[in-house]
Amino acid sequence: MPTTELLRREWTAFRRPARLVALTAAVLIVIALGLLYAVGNRSSCDGPCPGVPTADDGSAVSDAFWFRHRDLGETGSITVRLTSMTGTITYPPPDHDEIVAGLVPWAKAGIIVKDGVRQGSRYAALMATGSHGVRFQHNYRHDVAGSTGGVTEQSPRWLRLTRAGDTITGSESADGERWNTVATATLDGLPATVRVGLFATSPGDLTLREIGLGGAIEEVRFTQAVGVFDNVTVEGGAGGTWQSESVGDMNHTDWEKFHNASGAVEKDGVVTVSGTGDIGPVSDQGARGVENTLSGLVIALIIVIVVAARYGARTARDGSSRPVIAARAAVVGAATFVTGLVAAGVVLPLSTAILKSNGVPVQPVSVLTTVRVVVGLAAVLGLCAVLAYALGVWVRRGWAAVLIGLSLIALPRAVTALPLLPDPVSEWLMRITPAAAFAVQQTMVEYPQVIAHYAPSAGYFPLPWWAGLLVLCAYTAVFARVAVSRAPAAETDWR
Repeated sequence: MPTTELLRREWTAFRRPARLVALTAAVLIVIALGLLYAVGNRSSCDGPCPGVPTADDGSAVSDAFWFRHRDLGETGSITVRLTSMTGTITYPPPDHDEIVAGLVPWAKAGIIVKDGVRQGSRYAALMATGSHGVRFQHNYRHDVAGSTGGVTEQSPRWLRLTRAGDTITGSESADGERWNTVATATLDGLPATVRVGLFATSPGDLTLREIGLGGAIEEVRFTQAVGVFDNVTVEGGAGGTWQSESVGDMNHTDWEKFHNASGAVEKDGVVTVSGTGDIGPVSDQGARGVENTLSGLVIALIIVIVVAARYGARTARDGSSRPVIAARAAVVGAATFVTGLVAAGVVLPLSTAILKSNGVPVQPVSVLTTVRVVVGLAAVLGLCAVLAYALGVWVRRGWAAVLIGLSLIALPRAVTALPLLPDPVSEWLMRITPAAAFAVQQTMVEYPQVIAHYAPSAGYFPLPWWAGLLVLCAYTAVFARVAVSRAPAAETDWR
């Protein structure tokens, strides 16, 4: 029988009302839960919540620090000596009953060249950090290591940024005489006059609290960094006086309002700058990612597994031939692919639009990434359906195939989506089970210079999307081969 006619016949056989109703229910569940999540989330700010800053390339970034600055022309430099760097961490574990002195690993104090004070504008900075030594960072994503070790009164650090047009060079020195270049960056399209000066910032102190069977949830506390500078020299300045202001909101916490406000103070040539926040790419930063609108996928997956596994068991009982098994697998996979395409294609743009209209910050996602998520999830559901169908053909019992399919795919995805298991266990489950393919829905990126809870329960997968998809493809290919190998080569079912 020609392949086209065989596929048409098997599609006619598959489209029984019960199966179509089940797949339609899967679509509606994904859409309904996604829209319910979006409608139920509203701005908790007085008025619209501030949007997540975006860089020139459209990516979401963190850009909050205290900035003491002045103008710099197309050619010039700033040189300072950083004599000390201290900080404060509020109510850290284990007792949560005191404010302590200390620096989080990525607290920063140093010098920066920036295209104005708008959040998300281009910059290059040279800084000391809490525990990662001297770093040269630019345009949020780029990070280059300099010397190691901390800054104290006994071992201060000289820092210099030099501008030549669009090129910024960061150099450091232990004595102000012998300089080492840390890195050079090109910031395309810098205006003739930029802002240059001193800054300090400090991200929240992140710890993990154990819950469930060893899972963890994030707890973040306010921190502040303080840098003390002297020997501040600017060459090539474009005129103007020093100004002091925050980039991003600051001085709203009780610690800042009643104890130590962020800011900059100069006395006898010594400048003390204190600030909180971060400069860098966003990990989650409180912005909703598209993954949050896809909670109904696990339920849809269960429906798909049940439908496909039972259909596979029926195929085995019919004594169908290999061509028929292959045709039915293609029909099941295609029908489920369309199911996923409609569900994800509807819920993502609608729920994102609702969240934005409710004043909720939403992590920006490019059109290409959205297409990858929608098509990828449709492909994952389609492959999971083929895998479950092959299980049904292989074990010949619908209930047994359903249990195996749920254990292999749905259960790992469900338990890793919650902070239930220890992070290493969740990560391994998302590497070695077919559920690894759900990495196609990830839009957040892990950055070494950003402190975050990089775990499946927080939306981070251990494998890239293409590798996770390959894991599912491998499982599907193996079980499909086993299922087909048990069937007769020629068609024997004359229906």
